[in-house]
Amino acid sequence: MVKIPTPVNEPVHGYAPGSTERAELVEALGAIRGETVEIPIVAGAEEIRSGDLVDVVEPHRHASVLARAHQAKPAHVQSAIDAAMAAAPAWAATSFEDRAAIFLRAAELLTTKHRRHVSATCMLGQGKTAHQSEIDSICELADFWRFNVAFTEQLIHEQPISSRGLWNRIDYRPLEGFVFAVTPFNFLAIAANLPTAPILAGNVCVWKPATTSLRGCWAIVELLREAGLPPGVLNMVPGAGPEQGQVALDSEHLAAIHFTGSTPTFKALWRGVAERLDRYRTYPRLVGETGGKDFIVAHESADVAALITAMTRGGFEYQGQKCSAASRVYVPRAMWNAVRDGVVADLETIRFGDVTDFSNFGGAVIDERAFDKIAGYVDLAKATAKIVAGGTYDKSEGYFVQPTVVEVDDPKHRLMQEEIFGPVLTVYPYDESWADVLELVDTTSPYGLTGAVFANDRVAVRQAQDRLRQSAGNFYINDKPTGAVVGQQPFGGARQSGTNDKAGFHYNMLRWMSPRSIKETFSPPTDYRYPFLDR
Repeated sequence: MVKIPTPVNEPVHGYAPGSTERAELVEALGAIRGETVEIPIVAGAEEIRSGDLVDVVEPHRHASVLARAHQAKPAHVQSAIDAAMAAAPAWAATSFEDRAAIFLRAAELLTTKHRRHVSATCMLGQGKTAHQSEIDSICELADFWRFNVAFTEQLIHEQPISSRGLWNRIDYRPLEGFVFAVTPFNFLAIAANLPTAPILAGNVCVWKPATTSLRGCWAIVELLREAGLPPGVLNMVPGAGPEQGQVALDSEHLAAIHFTGSTPTFKALWRGVAERLDRYRTYPRLVGETGGKDFIVAHESADVAALITAMTRGGFEYQGQKCSAASRVYVPRAMWNAVRDGVVADLETIRFGDVTDFSNFGGAVIDERAFDKIAGYVDLAKATAKIVAGGTYDKSEGYFVQPTVVEVDDPKHRLMQEEIFGPVLTVYPYDESWADVLELVDTTSPYGLTGAVFANDRVAVRQAQDRLRQSAGNFYINDKPTGAVVGQQPFGGARQSGTNDKAGFHYNMLRWMSPRSIKETFSPPTDYRYPFLDR
């Protein structure tokens, strides 16, 4: 019976030259670069140091070590699970308003006291520009925390009807056990939301962040402690992945997995759960957002300037390291020369480099493994397609891949089908009919995350919207296929892109609840006989 503050999307700071916010961010960047933090394993109130350390570096300057993280061994993961289960009863009994207050306070701390510090850790550790870090680690994360509270309140107020003489109600219980959150490098907001959305619903969590994101994730742990989150509710187990995951999968108390990452890894976790079904106390819930091969399809009526901007921004912001990034484009052949020249002109003005230089549009890709994979696709393009722009890479100082545009004459080319997760945009200039090209868009890739149509012909828009209904969980009309905002465009896709449980909406919050129906009868019957039995 509470009314929480109405959430609004956090305003985005511009960091313009001469602004106070820019000066404060520059100061925070210098401070973080000036120290190397030691990140422990967190199991309840205990901070564990395994001694098995892994470096967390700046992607654009990989000789610069931001942190050294202690990797969790199986015994440490078990300690984290034990701490979570010990904290579970008290946290489940904590009222919604008290849980909500912690996350509303966390959002306030994030957007005020900790804003520059958290953004700077994200910029340096995850290779984001000031703008990309602002919209991710500050605005989107604050939106998650504020809107998730509102979504949970909405669900709690959704109650069944009651007949005269009785009272029906729903008890929105947490799941029975712990949630295992496995989070990616590319969005600090997602990394923090995956464990905290279940926690807001009354669950306890064991969190396995991507190693490359650990500097920012540790800043979030410290912030949540300041906001009042009790020990044991959120436990963190840094490490390479499989070793920590096996212990979580083996636990009888596994209640759910909240995952964002690669499709193969999610499939491996799903198989692991299936193989162990008999040992669990309850059927674990599997919520995952995985890969994408996101498309832009242009009709002959498309606005060329808008299409060019969508390709440049959608394909190359944050080095294409977004699961929603534009990766394959279909352009009418008659329009292609103008579109090509416009994108090439854009790329001639774009600079990639150290993200602390605010004149750079982008930075490096996240690590050497990602660099080698993307470089392999660039080499494939050189050998089998036509490089329109870019095509170079260098990892001597940072993991830099130049924004690359590729033209193919085969709509089923590997570059049109496989997820690259880097700054490589492949274009197929088409001669096919509109209906046939929509068929290609739908059937070329196994994914179904995001996509965009550009057309001023409303009939063409409707045809694309209908034919591509299953092709993208987030569909954009005359806009790039990236940039979903919490509360405005709930995010997620199906097919090989995940379970489509829509982060940033109340659907997702319901996944972390196990509703119980309660019927209370005020005047119960005292005789078993029904009227039809009378003679």
